[in-house]
Amino acid sequence: MRWIGIDPGLRTTGFGVIEVDGQKLTYVASGTIESGDPAQGLPERLGILYSGIKEVLATYHPERAAIEEVFLNVNPRSTLMLGQARGAVIAALVSEKLPVAEYSALRVKQSIVGTGRATKPQVQEMVKRLLRLSRAPGTDAADALGVAICAAHHAQIPKAITAALVLKKRGK
Repeated sequence: MRWIGIDPGLRTTGFGVIEVDGQKLTYVASGTIESGDPAQGLPERLGILYSGIKEVLATYHPERAAIEEVFLNVNPRSTLMLGQARGAVIAALVSEKLPVAEYSALRVKQSIVGTGRATKPQVQEMVKRLLRLSRAPGTDAADALGVAICAAHHAQIPKAITAALVLKKRGK
């Protein structure tokens, strides 16, 4: 199963693509999409994000997608802008008929590092270790890879529960 994880942002959106085979995680690609000059209009910048995600999807052909949920900033304007960037990314994902899972930053950090208060360098280091990379990816790409890893792990939970129930039933 190929997953794409997205760490949305208006200025910089991170993406990470992984391949999942049982418990084995394999790095495929990661990077960032820059939305251009902040002096540009918002619609143009959202269009750049949409097109950038569509290009990544066409290149790597993920089967499922996961995106980080919006968190509330102190600045309502920043939260609104992030929400609009996230909307452009989600629109690109669903236009390709991808199922999209959503996870909070807290959940992603708990899944990757073991604590929801993990720092960006801790997330980068754990992503590097989990994917057996020679060096840590940049912060936005590492966050996106973390979202993909979190989603892949959570997608396996129903299968594990079903397998455990089958084993329990056989044991009776």
